[in-house]
Amino acid sequence: MNSSPKILVIDPREDPEVVLGLASEVRIKILGLLHRKSANINEIAEELSLPQSTVATNVAALEKAGLVQSEIVKAKKGNQKICRAIYEELVIRFAEDDKRVRDDLIEVEMPIGLFTSYEVSAPCGLCSSEGIIGYLDVPDSFLNPDRMKAGLLWFERGWIEYKFPNNSLYKDKPIRKLELSVELSSETPGTDKNWLSDITLWLNSIEVGHWTSPGDFGDKRGKLTPEWWKLEGSQYGLLKNWSVSDEGSFVDGVRISDVNLSDLSLADHHSIKVMIGVKQEAEHVGGINIFGRGFGNYDQALVLRLYFG
Repeated sequence: MNSSPKILVIDPREDPEVVLGLASEVRIKILGLLHRKSANINEIAEELSLPQSTVATNVAALEKAGLVQSEIVKAKKGNQKICRAIYEELVIRFAEDDKRVRDDLIEVEMPIGLFTSYEVSAPCGLCSSEGIIGYLDVPDSFLNPDRMKAGLLWFERGWIEYKFPNNSLYKDKPIRKLELSVELSSETPGTDKNWLSDITLWLNSIEVGHWTSPGDFGDKRGKLTPEWWKLEGSQYGLLKNWSVSDEGSFVDGVRISDVNLSDLSLADHHSIKVMIGVKQEAEHVGGINIFGRGFGNYDQALVLRLYFG
């Protein structure tokens, strides 16, 4: 499995200090250097041909923005400050742009490529409606910036994580149900309609339960699947609605566990972490396809709904 990268999703309206941290050509250069390797103040100054005082001031600004982490370690003469970049990738996103709000419902759709962390094993890959993203069966391709365009992604074992805004914090009504809607199928080389896979959902790091996908469907082209995608590949999935309420957790109304809303501790988190995948120890390790816009039978990506009242 690939080690999980650290990716920061920024909403400029909610994270102004991070945006200010990036609002400098010098700080961008420092971040670029620290993305490649850790370095002390002297090394940064020498490599970027900058005064040490300038580097120290800008490193302090990056630390304040939460983008750089520094550690004091022993050197040949006294101590030195070693700096490193915290995140491998920064994504600026206006979360409210795809949010639908009404009095008793807030809905947010998340593109399937806008994940914040992952740990996957081959066979795996991503593609957009135009073509393959990166390289097939190379987990590092999940870091490709073009993943934002993904309409289909797949892997055998592991998980992928998304962070949704926790809009329940801003409502004066109690939340009564959380629902996640996503098109899913198993994943096998080629396709096989009788290929079982136990797909598990976690919310805020709590295992909600699993749904057993019956197969990997390729009997006909998905309604939205582009013509260039070969017919021997996964064509569409089943639209599954996972929900958590005070009564427990369900998939399409069928109870899967006793996990309820209080177990998710929504009031303690500014985001709602949604993690979906196939566990190493699952009874049926049959991989996963996640369909987004431009692939499959449903014109949607991951949709999180919060119901109130």
